[in-house]
Amino acid sequence: MNISEVTKWKDFAHPDGETRDLSFLDAHEVTYTHTAPGKPDKVYRFLVTYSCHCFCKDYEYQSDEDKAALMYHAVKESRPFCERRYQLARQHLRGIIETLGQRKVIHAGYGSYATVEVQLANGETEHYFVAFKAFREKKKLRLHISSAYPVEITSRGKSVSFFVIAHNLLTGKPLPQPPK
Repeated sequence: MNISEVTKWKDFAHPDGETRDLSFLDAHEVTYTHTAPGKPDKVYRFLVTYSCHCFCKDYEYQSDEDKAALMYHAVKESRPFCERRYQLARQHLRGIIETLGQRKVIHAGYGSYATVEVQLANGETEHYFVAFKAFREKKKLRLHISSAYPVEITSRGKSVSFFVIAHNLLTGKPLPQPPK
């Protein structure tokens, strides 16, 4: 795969002595099928990549020593590893991405879209802001997950159908924009 993002993440050797496996964030293909009554199914295949922002975060309260011990070095940047983001991503992120066609997707600003809720094992809902960009790269449909993190309050962005995003990408139409 010759694309502009990381396609295979290296594991993180955590200072606690345990290795954190990041292979669940390796690039992968997801197929979405849009079914509408009276119309043939439309199939969209996206190549999905992830940013280190899905499992890294630089917190102000961290000392320089803590930051250095937790530093994860990616190709484009280095950031301190964040256990909370890692655990959320490991448990939920891939499933969220694989079900974007059935999820509420909103405009997230700066040309991004997001989905914001996840069901926890205990049945409760947690607000998990998953921001992504949709684009074409070398004739392929692409999703790049630019960040994923827990939030206290849900974003109030305008809803947009993931299948409208996919259709517009495939047909060369402009991507949906938030209302002004």
